[in-house]
Amino acid sequence: MPISGVVVTTRPEDLSPASQFLGNCPGVELHGADDRGNIVVVLETASGEAMEDLLNTINAHPLILHAGVTYLNMEDLFEDEMAAAGTKL
Repeated sequence: MPISGVVVTTRPEDLSPASQFLGNCPGVELHGADDRGNIVVVLETASGEAMEDLLNTINAHPLILHAGVTYLNMEDLFEDEMAAAGTKL
């Protein structure tokens, strides 16, 4: 299960509606924001593809200027792929 820390940037005047949009997205957990329009969120999805889709959805929203990944952990997926291939870690 991939988990990523993301900083989402919006205009300061759009902070409230952008935060509401993010809070309504499945897999998104809001952790804080500043008065300059930066919102810190954690994304948790079932797969790498789902993470990419969620980031694309966030970046495509008209109130969002940018969503940048600052941390990404996909350890579980790697371990699952290795186990499926019969490889021990």
